[in-house]
Amino acid sequence: MGLLLSRISLREFCFFVLLLLLWLSPAEPSSDYTDLVFKGCAQQKVPDPTDAFAQNLKSLLSNLTSQASQKTYYSTAVGDGATAVSGLFQCRGDLTAAQCGDCIGKTPDLARKLCGGAVPAARVQLKGCYLKYRISGFQEAPDTDVMFKVCGSEKDRGFGAKREAAFGMVESGVVDGGGFYTGTYGNVYVLGQCEGDAVIGGDCEGCVKRALERVGADCGEAISGQVYMNKCYVSFSYYPNGVPGVSSPSSSLAGTGEGSGGSGGGGGAGHTQKTVAVVVGGVAAAGFGIVCLLFAKSLFKKRDAYRYES
Repeated sequence: MGLLLSRISLREFCFFVLLLLLWLSPAEPSSDYTDLVFKGCAQQKVPDPTDAFAQNLKSLLSNLTSQASQKTYYSTAVGDGATAVSGLFQCRGDLTAAQCGDCIGKTPDLARKLCGGAVPAARVQLKGCYLKYRISGFQEAPDTDVMFKVCGSEKDRGFGAKREAAFGMVESGVVDGGGFYTGTYGNVYVLGQCEGDAVIGGDCEGCVKRALERVGADCGEAISGQVYMNKCYVSFSYYPNGVPGVSSPSSSLAGTGEGSGGSGGGGGAGHTQKTVAVVVGGVAAAGFGIVCLLFAKSLFKKRDAYRYES
């Protein structure tokens, strides 16, 4: 070992250890959070002879996107009278601030491309976020109206009980987690989120309950499904061989959410996994530094001995 180390420069050795450290570090979430899920566009156009609506909408979208790297939920309004426009955005609870800003930053152009610039209301839903707006006086859909639904084509009859148990956890977990919950139970991965004002108004639990009932009834034996309602959405996926990234999926229960360390009664495994990742990364980084210092010290000792003997 000593002979091997003596033939490797300090720079080469530290570079190798750094590569190993990066390989062991947890990977960032994939970039698919910016993929389009669905779009909702009002059918009619807004008469705008003075261009007031267009200017208000432009200001609103600019305001929303400027806040997206600082908040995960934000609502505001621009203008007065009949051309006033209100809107909001929300990011998935497990996205970073930078990811939220990136996600919302793509929605204004998509809204213009998919809906046109003169519609009185629009919603653009990406995997990791959504943005919506409406002109003053435009009637918004009821909270529990289904905006979009999709069920997987693959089916399995054996996971129904596990799915129902997971549904029960997400129903309470969303409320306990401040409006966002993700977890696993019996190889079933579940996610739920409520719009910010639904959490504040106390309508979150009811919306999620309706969404779970709908996705369960409509998707039946499908191993995956998603339902987006106006004020909340839920999704589930069943992995027969274990949820990717979860070491003991048969009995694990993870919960994360803004303002919460984990789900009540579930143990907060999701929060624990993040904590462990940070601790492991810190320990690895410290170890990397110590090894490099010891190696450098060993090299200097050998050089001093060589000078003394010569």
